[in-house]
Amino acid sequence: MENSTRWPDLQTFQQNSSSSDPFSSFLVPLQDLPTSPAPPPPVISPNMPYMAAELIIAFLSTAGNSLVCAAVGLNRKLRTVTNYFLVSLAVADICVGAIAIPCAILTDVGLPRHNLYLCLLMLSVLIMFTQSSIFSLLAVAVERYVAIFMPFRYQVLMTSRNAVLVILATWLLAFLIGLVPLMGWHKTPPDSGYCFFVLVVDMTYMVYFNFFACVLAPLLFMFFIYAKIFVTVKQQVRRIAPERQSRDAASVRREMKMATSLFLVVFLFTVCWIPLHVINCFLLLCPHCHVPLELLLTAIILSHANSAVNPFLYAYTMTAFRDTFKAIFLCCTTLGNRGALNRSSSGADTSSRPE
Repeated sequence: MENSTRWPDLQTFQQNSSSSDPFSSFLVPLQDLPTSPAPPPPVISPNMPYMAAELIIAFLSTAGNSLVCAAVGLNRKLRTVTNYFLVSLAVADICVGAIAIPCAILTDVGLPRHNLYLCLLMLSVLIMFTQSSIFSLLAVAVERYVAIFMPFRYQVLMTSRNAVLVILATWLLAFLIGLVPLMGWHKTPPDSGYCFFVLVVDMTYMVYFNFFACVLAPLLFMFFIYAKIFVTVKQQVRRIAPERQSRDAASVRREMKMATSLFLVVFLFTVCWIPLHVINCFLLLCPHCHVPLELLLTAIILSHANSAVNPFLYAYTMTAFRDTFKAIFLCCTTLGNRGALNRSSSGADTSSRPE
Protein backbone atom coordinates (compact mmCIF):
# COMPACT_ATOMS: atom_id res chain seq x y z
CA MET A 1 0.00 0.00 0.00
CA GLU A 2 2.81 2.33 0.67
CA ASN A 3 6.30 2.48 -0.66
CA SER A 4 9.60 2.20 1.10
CA THR A 5 11.11 5.46 2.32
CA ARG A 6 14.61 6.45 3.32
CA TRP A 7 13.85 8.20 6.62
CA PRO A 8 17.18 10.14 6.84
CA ASP A 9 16.74 11.29 3.25
CA LEU A 10 13.22 12.51 3.99
CA GLN A 11 14.55 14.75 6.74
CA THR A 12 17.12 16.13 4.29
CA PHE A 13 14.47 16.81 1.69
CA GLN A 14 12.27 18.58 4.22
CA GLN A 15 15.18 20.76 5.33
CA ASN A 16 16.22 21.54 1.77
CA SER A 17 12.65 22.28 0.71
CA SER A 18 12.23 25.11 3.28
CA SER A 19 12.11 28.36 1.35
CA SER A 20 14.51 31.21 2.13
CA ASP A 21 13.51 34.72 3.21
CA PRO A 22 11.80 36.35 0.20
CA PHE A 23 13.26 39.78 1.12
CA SER A 24 16.87 38.62 1.38
CA SER A 25 17.60 39.78 -2.18
CA PHE A 26 17.25 43.40 -1.04
CA LEU A 27 19.98 42.97 1.55
CA VAL A 28 22.76 41.70 -0.75
CA PRO A 29 23.69 43.37 -4.05
CA LEU A 30 22.98 41.19 -7.03
CA GLN A 31 26.58 41.32 -8.30
CA ASP A 32 27.87 40.08 -4.91
CA LEU A 33 25.75 36.93 -4.95
CA PRO A 34 27.67 33.67 -5.47
CA THR A 35 27.69 32.53 -9.08
CA SER A 36 28.35 28.86 -8.38
CA PRO A 37 25.54 26.57 -9.66
CA ALA A 38 23.06 25.12 -7.20
CA PRO A 39 24.00 21.68 -5.91
CA PRO A 40 22.17 18.84 -7.66
CA PRO A 41 19.45 17.03 -5.71
CA PRO A 42 20.56 13.92 -3.84
CA VAL A 43 20.40 10.70 -5.81
CA ILE A 44 18.16 8.05 -4.31
CA SER A 45 19.70 4.63 -4.76
CA PRO A 46 17.26 1.71 -5.03
CA ASN A 47 17.14 -0.90 -2.30
CA MET A 48 18.15 -3.97 -4.30
CA PRO A 49 16.89 -6.70 -1.89
CA TYR A 50 13.55 -4.93 -1.66
CA MET A 51 13.36 -4.56 -5.44
CA ALA A 52 14.26 -8.23 -6.00
CA ALA A 53 11.58 -9.36 -3.54
CA GLU A 54 8.98 -7.14 -5.21
CA LEU A 55 9.81 -8.47 -8.68
CA ILE A 56 9.51 -12.08 -7.50
CA ILE A 57 6.13 -11.32 -5.91
CA ALA A 58 4.99 -9.53 -9.07
CA PHE A 59 5.83 -12.56 -11.22
CA LEU A 60 4.18 -15.07 -8.88
CA SER A 61 1.10 -12.90 -8.47
CA THR A 62 0.63 -12.33 -12.20
CA ALA A 63 1.30 -15.92 -13.24
CA GLY A 64 -0.59 -17.63 -10.40
CA ASN A 65 -3.73 -15.53 -10.62
CA SER A 66 -3.75 -15.77 -14.42
CA LEU A 67 -3.86 -19.53 -13.88
CA VAL A 68 -6.89 -19.08 -11.60
CA CYS A 69 -8.72 -17.09 -14.28
CA ALA A 70 -7.80 -19.68 -16.92
CA ALA A 71 -9.04 -22.52 -14.73
CA VAL A 72 -12.47 -20.93 -14.26
CA GLY A 73 -12.66 -20.12 -17.95
CA LEU A 74 -11.76 -23.66 -19.09
CA ASN A 75 -13.63 -25.76 -16.53
CA ARG A 76 -17.40 -25.33 -16.59
CA LYS A 77 -17.73 -26.94 -13.17
CA LEU A 78 -15.79 -24.00 -11.72
CA ARG A 79 -18.16 -21.40 -13.18
CA THR A 80 -20.08 -20.73 -9.99
CA VAL A 81 -21.07 -17.46 -8.37
CA THR A 82 -18.48 -18.01 -5.65
CA ASN A 83 -15.72 -18.50 -8.19
CA TYR A 84 -16.81 -15.41 -10.16
CA PHE A 85 -15.98 -13.37 -7.09
CA LEU A 86 -12.70 -15.26 -6.72
CA VAL A 87 -11.89 -14.37 -10.34
CA SER A 88 -12.53 -10.72 -9.47
CA LEU A 89 -10.10 -11.15 -6.57
CA ALA A 90 -7.59 -12.79 -8.92
CA VAL A 91 -7.86 -9.92 -11.43
CA ALA A 92 -7.14 -7.44 -8.63
CA ASP A 93 -4.07 -9.48 -7.64
CA ILE A 94 -2.92 -9.60 -11.27
CA CYS A 95 -3.16 -5.81 -11.37
CA VAL A 96 -1.10 -5.63 -8.17
CA GLY A 97 1.66 -7.68 -9.79
CA ALA A 98 1.55 -6.05 -13.22
CA ILE A 99 0.79 -2.42 -12.30
CA ALA A 100 0.96 -1.60 -8.59
CA ILE A 101 4.28 -3.24 -7.73
CA PRO A 102 6.15 -1.56 -10.66
CA CYS A 103 4.68 1.74 -9.44
CA ALA A 104 5.87 0.93 -5.92
CA ILE A 105 9.40 0.28 -7.20
CA LEU A 106 9.47 3.61 -9.03
CA THR A 107 8.18 5.62 -6.09
CA ASP A 108 10.69 3.84 -3.86
CA VAL A 109 13.34 6.05 -5.49
CA GLY A 110 11.12 9.14 -5.56
CA LEU A 111 9.90 8.94 -9.16
CA PRO A 112 8.17 10.66 -10.83
CA ARG A 113 9.52 14.05 -9.73
CA HIS A 114 7.65 17.36 -9.98
CA ASN A 115 4.44 15.72 -11.17
CA LEU A 116 2.05 15.65 -8.23
CA TYR A 117 -0.98 14.11 -9.92
CA LEU A 118 0.96 11.33 -11.62
CA CYS A 119 2.68 10.66 -8.29
CA LEU A 120 -0.66 10.47 -6.48
CA LEU A 121 -2.08 8.19 -9.15
CA MET A 122 0.88 5.80 -8.87
CA LEU A 123 0.59 5.79 -5.08
CA SER A 124 -3.17 5.24 -5.24
CA VAL A 125 -3.34 2.26 -7.61
CA LEU A 126 -2.45 -0.23 -4.90
CA ILE A 127 -5.14 1.24 -2.66
CA MET A 128 -7.65 0.73 -5.48
CA PHE A 129 -6.73 -2.90 -6.12
CA THR A 130 -6.54 -3.69 -2.41
CA GLN A 131 -10.00 -2.24 -1.88
CA SER A 132 -11.32 -4.29 -4.78
CA SER A 133 -9.86 -7.41 -3.15
CA ILE A 134 -11.61 -6.60 0.12
CA PHE A 135 -14.95 -6.08 -1.61
CA SER A 136 -14.52 -9.35 -3.54
CA LEU A 137 -13.85 -11.22 -0.28
CA LEU A 138 -16.88 -9.53 1.27
CA ALA A 139 -19.04 -10.58 -1.69
CA VAL A 140 -17.86 -14.19 -1.27
CA ALA A 141 -18.73 -14.11 2.44
CA VAL A 142 -22.21 -12.72 1.76
CA GLU A 143 -22.76 -15.32 -0.99
CA ARG A 144 -21.86 -18.14 1.42
CA TYR A 145 -24.16 -16.63 4.04
CA VAL A 146 -27.07 -16.62 1.58
CA ALA A 147 -26.29 -20.20 0.49
CA ILE A 148 -26.45 -21.51 4.07
CA PHE A 149 -29.07 -19.32 5.73
CA MET A 150 -31.37 -18.61 2.75
CA PRO A 151 -31.05 -21.69 0.53
CA PHE A 152 -34.50 -21.35 -1.02
CA ARG A 153 -33.78 -17.80 -2.20
CA TYR A 154 -30.24 -18.53 -3.33
CA GLN A 155 -31.13 -19.34 -6.94
CA VAL A 156 -33.06 -16.08 -7.23
CA LEU A 157 -30.54 -13.81 -5.54
CA MET A 158 -27.20 -15.29 -6.60
CA THR A 159 -27.52 -15.42 -10.37
CA SER A 160 -24.60 -14.91 -12.76
CA ARG A 161 -26.08 -11.59 -13.86
CA ASN A 162 -26.33 -10.32 -10.29
CA ALA A 163 -22.78 -11.50 -9.62
CA VAL A 164 -21.46 -9.50 -12.58
CA LEU A 165 -23.37 -6.41 -11.41
CA VAL A 166 -21.94 -6.78 -7.91
CA ILE A 167 -18.42 -7.15 -9.29
CA LEU A 168 -18.77 -4.01 -11.44
CA ALA A 169 -20.14 -2.06 -8.47
CA THR A 170 -17.30 -3.18 -6.20
CA TRP A 171 -14.65 -2.18 -8.72
CA LEU A 172 -16.25 1.22 -9.27
CA LEU A 173 -16.45 1.86 -5.52
CA ALA A 174 -12.87 0.68 -5.04
CA PHE A 175 -11.60 3.08 -7.69
CA LEU A 176 -13.50 5.98 -6.12
CA ILE A 177 -11.99 5.19 -2.71
CA GLY A 178 -8.50 4.92 -4.18
CA LEU A 179 -8.84 8.22 -6.06
CA VAL A 180 -9.70 10.23 -2.94
CA PRO A 181 -6.09 11.56 -2.64
CA LEU A 182 -6.30 12.81 -6.24
CA MET A 183 -9.50 14.64 -5.33
CA GLY A 184 -7.61 16.82 -2.86
CA TRP A 185 -7.04 14.81 0.33
CA HIS A 186 -3.24 14.88 0.21
CA LYS A 187 -0.28 16.76 1.62
CA THR A 188 1.38 19.76 0.04
CA PRO A 189 4.26 18.30 -1.98
CA PRO A 190 7.81 19.29 -0.97
CA ASP A 191 9.86 21.61 -3.16
CA SER A 192 12.24 18.76 -3.89
CA GLY A 193 9.49 17.15 -5.96
CA TYR A 194 10.29 13.61 -4.88
CA CYS A 195 7.35 11.18 -4.95
CA PHE A 196 7.47 9.54 -1.52
CA PHE A 197 4.37 8.13 0.12
CA VAL A 198 4.78 9.79 3.55
CA LEU A 199 5.51 13.18 1.93
CA VAL A 200 2.46 13.18 -0.34
CA VAL A 201 -0.33 10.98 1.07
CA ASP A 202 -2.14 12.26 4.16
CA MET A 203 -1.98 9.74 7.00
CA THR A 204 -5.38 10.84 8.29
CA TYR A 205 -6.82 9.53 5.02
CA MET A 206 -4.87 6.27 5.31
CA VAL A 207 -5.81 5.59 8.95
CA TYR A 208 -9.26 7.01 9.57
CA PHE A 209 -10.82 6.64 6.13
CA ASN A 210 -8.95 3.83 4.38
CA PHE A 211 -8.06 1.58 7.32
CA PHE A 212 -10.86 2.04 9.85
CA ALA A 213 -13.77 2.55 7.44
CA CYS A 214 -12.77 0.69 4.26
CA VAL A 215 -10.54 -2.16 5.51
CA LEU A 216 -11.12 -2.94 9.17
CA ALA A 217 -14.93 -2.67 9.14
CA PRO A 218 -15.40 -5.09 6.18
CA LEU A 219 -12.88 -7.53 7.70
CA LEU A 220 -14.69 -7.58 11.05
CA PHE A 221 -17.99 -8.11 9.25
CA MET A 222 -16.50 -11.04 7.30
CA PHE A 223 -15.14 -12.64 10.48
CA PHE A 224 -18.60 -12.33 12.00
CA ILE A 225 -20.20 -13.98 8.95
CA TYR A 226 -17.80 -16.92 8.93
CA ALA A 227 -18.09 -17.39 12.70
CA LYS A 228 -21.87 -17.60 12.35
CA ILE A 229 -21.51 -20.02 9.42
CA PHE A 230 -19.22 -22.36 11.38
CA VAL A 231 -21.50 -22.36 14.44
CA THR A 232 -24.60 -23.02 12.33
CA VAL A 233 -23.02 -25.81 10.29
CA LYS A 234 -21.85 -27.59 13.44
CA GLN A 235 -25.36 -27.37 14.85
CA GLN A 236 -26.76 -28.82 11.64
CA VAL A 237 -24.39 -31.77 11.88
CA ARG A 238 -25.64 -32.58 15.39
CA ARG A 239 -29.29 -32.38 14.31
CA ILE A 240 -28.98 -34.77 11.36
CA ALA A 241 -30.99 -37.93 12.02
CA PRO A 242 -29.10 -41.22 11.76
CA GLU A 243 -31.14 -42.41 8.75
CA ARG A 244 -30.30 -39.22 6.83
CA GLN A 245 -26.76 -38.91 8.07
CA SER A 246 -24.91 -40.37 5.08
CA ARG A 247 -26.58 -38.10 2.54
CA ASP A 248 -26.99 -34.84 4.43
CA ALA A 249 -23.71 -35.09 6.29
CA ALA A 250 -21.82 -35.19 3.00
CA SER A 251 -23.54 -31.97 1.89
CA VAL A 252 -22.81 -30.29 5.21
CA ARG A 253 -19.17 -31.38 5.06
CA ARG A 254 -18.85 -29.83 1.60
CA GLU A 255 -20.27 -26.55 2.89
CA MET A 256 -17.91 -26.62 5.86
CA LYS A 257 -14.90 -27.34 3.69
CA MET A 258 -15.77 -24.54 1.27
CA ALA A 259 -16.34 -22.07 4.12
CA THR A 260 -13.05 -23.08 5.74
CA SER A 261 -11.11 -22.57 2.50
CA LEU A 262 -12.65 -19.15 1.93
CA PHE A 263 -12.10 -18.14 5.54
CA LEU A 264 -8.41 -18.98 5.13
CA VAL A 265 -8.26 -16.51 2.23
CA VAL A 266 -9.70 -13.78 4.47
CA PHE A 267 -7.43 -14.76 7.37
CA LEU A 268 -4.27 -14.59 5.22
CA PHE A 269 -5.36 -11.25 3.81
CA THR A 270 -5.70 -9.93 7.36
CA VAL A 271 -2.34 -11.31 8.48
CA CYS A 272 -0.56 -9.80 5.46
CA TRP A 273 -2.13 -6.32 5.55
CA ILE A 274 -2.71 -5.47 9.23
CA PRO A 275 1.02 -4.92 10.08
CA LEU A 276 1.35 -2.15 7.48
CA HIS A 277 -1.85 -0.46 8.66
CA VAL A 278 -0.61 -0.64 12.25
CA ILE A 279 2.58 1.14 11.16
CA ASN A 280 0.45 3.80 9.47
CA CYS A 281 -1.44 4.32 12.73
CA PHE A 282 1.87 4.59 14.57
CA LEU A 283 3.14 7.22 12.10
CA LEU A 284 -0.03 9.26 12.50
CA LEU A 285 -0.27 9.13 16.28
CA CYS A 286 3.48 9.50 16.88
CA PRO A 287 4.90 11.43 13.90
CA HIS A 288 8.28 12.06 15.56
CA CYS A 289 8.84 8.44 16.51
CA HIS A 290 11.39 6.43 14.56
CA VAL A 291 10.19 3.51 12.45
CA PRO A 292 13.01 1.15 11.42
CA LEU A 293 13.36 0.97 7.67
CA GLU A 294 13.72 -2.82 7.77
CA LEU A 295 10.41 -3.13 9.62
CA LEU A 296 8.63 -0.89 7.11
CA LEU A 297 10.03 -2.76 4.11
CA THR A 298 9.07 -6.11 5.64
CA ALA A 299 5.50 -4.91 6.17
CA ILE A 300 5.31 -3.63 2.58
CA ILE A 301 6.63 -6.87 1.11
CA LEU A 302 4.27 -8.90 3.31
CA SER A 303 1.27 -6.89 2.12
CA HIS A 304 2.23 -7.32 -1.53
CA ALA A 305 2.92 -11.04 -1.02
CA ASN A 306 -0.74 -11.59 -0.22
CA SER A 307 -1.48 -11.18 -3.93
CA ALA A 308 0.63 -14.25 -4.71
CA VAL A 309 -0.57 -16.73 -2.06
CA ASN A 310 -4.20 -17.31 -3.06
CA PRO A 311 -3.52 -19.60 -6.07
CA PHE A 312 -1.42 -21.86 -3.82
CA LEU A 313 -4.22 -21.86 -1.25
CA TYR A 314 -6.83 -22.81 -3.87
CA ALA A 315 -4.62 -25.63 -5.14
CA TYR A 316 -4.10 -26.95 -1.62
CA THR A 317 -7.66 -26.72 -0.28
CA MET A 318 -9.98 -26.98 -3.33
CA THR A 319 -9.94 -30.23 -5.30
CA ALA A 320 -11.63 -28.77 -8.40
CA PHE A 321 -9.02 -26.03 -8.74
CA ARG A 322 -6.17 -28.46 -8.07
CA ASP A 323 -7.36 -30.90 -10.74
CA THR A 324 -7.86 -28.09 -13.27
CA PHE A 325 -4.40 -26.69 -12.56
CA LYS A 326 -2.92 -30.14 -13.18
CA ALA A 327 -4.86 -30.49 -16.42
CA ILE A 328 -3.60 -27.10 -17.64
CA PHE A 329 0.01 -27.98 -16.81
CA LEU A 330 -0.31 -31.38 -18.50
CA CYS A 331 -1.85 -29.76 -21.57
CA CYS A 332 0.94 -27.20 -21.77
CA THR A 333 3.55 -29.92 -21.31
CA THR A 334 1.96 -32.06 -24.03
CA LEU A 335 1.80 -29.13 -26.44
CA GLY A 336 5.40 -28.27 -25.65
CA ASN A 337 6.52 -31.86 -26.28
CA ARG A 338 4.59 -31.95 -29.55
CA GLY A 339 6.17 -28.69 -30.64
CA ALA A 340 9.64 -29.96 -29.83
CA LEU A 341 8.90 -33.24 -31.62
CA ASN A 342 7.66 -31.38 -34.71
CA ARG A 343 10.73 -29.17 -34.74
CA SER A 344 13.06 -32.15 -34.39
CA SER A 345 11.18 -34.03 -37.12
CA SER A 346 11.38 -31.03 -39.40
CA GLY A 347 15.10 -30.72 -38.74
CA ALA A 348 15.60 -34.42 -39.45
CA ASP A 349 13.71 -34.16 -42.75
CA THR A 350 15.77 -31.17 -43.79
CA SER A 351 19.06 -32.81 -42.89
CA SER A 352 18.14 -35.99 -44.79
CA ARG A 353 17.55 -34.15 -48.05
CA PRO A 354 20.31 -34.59 -50.65
CA GLU A 355 22.41 -31.58 -51.47
